[in-house]
Amino acid sequence: MAEEKRFARATWQIMEQLLEVDKLEDALAGSLETIVKTLNSEAGAIWFLDPKTDQLSPLFHIGPVDISNILVENGLGIEGVVTKTGKSVIVEDAAADARFDGTVFDDNGLVTKTMICVPLNNLHDVIGCVQIVNKKDGSLYDRDELQLCERMASLAAITIEEKGLLVDLSEKKEVLAVLKDVTKDYPSGDGMLQVLKGINLEIYKNEFVVILGESGCGKSTMMNIVGGMDFLTDGQLFIEGRDFSHPSDAELTKYRREYVGFIFQSYNLMPNLTALENVQFIAELVRDPMRPEDAIEKVRLTDRANNYPGQMSGGQQQRVSIARAIVKKPKLILADEPTAALDYVTSIEVLTVIEDIVKRQGTTVMMVTHNAEIAKMADRVVKVRNGKIASIKRNMHPLSAEELVW
Repeated sequence: MAEEKRFARATWQIMEQLLEVDKLEDALAGSLETIVKTLNSEAGAIWFLDPKTDQLSPLFHIGPVDISNILVENGLGIEGVVTKTGKSVIVEDAAADARFDGTVFDDNGLVTKTMICVPLNNLHDVIGCVQIVNKKDGSLYDRDELQLCERMASLAAITIEEKGLLVDLSEKKEVLAVLKDVTKDYPSGDGMLQVLKGINLEIYKNEFVVILGESGCGKSTMMNIVGGMDFLTDGQLFIEGRDFSHPSDAELTKYRREYVGFIFQSYNLMPNLTALENVQFIAELVRDPMRPEDAIEKVRLTDRANNYPGQMSGGQQQRVSIARAIVKKPKLILADEPTAALDYVTSIEVLTVIEDIVKRQGTTVMMVTHNAEIAKMADRVVKVRNGKIASIKRNMHPLSAEELVW
């Protein structure tokens, strides 16, 4: 009886907030707070779907971790599955639940144990979901608590339909490249192995984007397709609005030579050429290069310009490879684990140079890494999981390279 009264009181509070409100945003945030408090939960979020991008964003959230700048593909993760299907779920043991592979809360430091997630259904379609995470006393959520969340979601959806809530989650940046429903298959035994399973991603001009994910998740394959070093199986790749899904050999050669710069984990320098000669060799391949001496100066190696790779440290060799990438004046630089073979101090030196490239030259840098700490200096962090984009996070206040610690 006490439980029924508590839920009835919570429902009444939510109705008051949603149906007698001047500012809808405050009412939705207050309703979420009421649910989290009533269910004695650790965290909660109201996710909204942007139909233009088919991505979800937590417009309101409560809890110990900040997920405010995360985007999730519709259909991926618990939030995306509930929004896509329009069906409520109770997760009793998140670690053992085969339907889901982690959550954005886990990615940001709150271990998800139990959860309720219910759709926001208006008269026409699903516009998002309500998500409640972890009871503070460690107990499981039950059907009555699920129904309370469903009542709240129903009231919220009706109110949004009546009063209107304009949600524009799209980035206001100029697009450099677009991957649309990109898949990649490789022969494996008698069949095919699908490494990329429908990647949708926009890459913007003058941004530093970090791609995170476990080994084998497809992040390097995705980057290689963007760089013209591998070919998609299905889907589309657009470069500055031009369809580049199936380029000719001539188009591909020109693209790789003049449009894209590459930084590799293993440096790939020519051992019989000095640092400056390595850069000059690349400069001679393009029509309008930077002066090789200027590229060497930008990576702070003027005093080592006449040294051979074997006379240089790993960090210095990597900086030569960066000079080799920027001498072409590319619009896009792709970096595959550029600090993986370096110690902390040397890594910071290399990252400082990359940071400078983005800020001072306006070049887009797309970096694949296992090091989650590096993601703190990115404009956006894209997490790849099992061949799909699991989440996209915008860093409102990126750290400088010198502020990173690992």
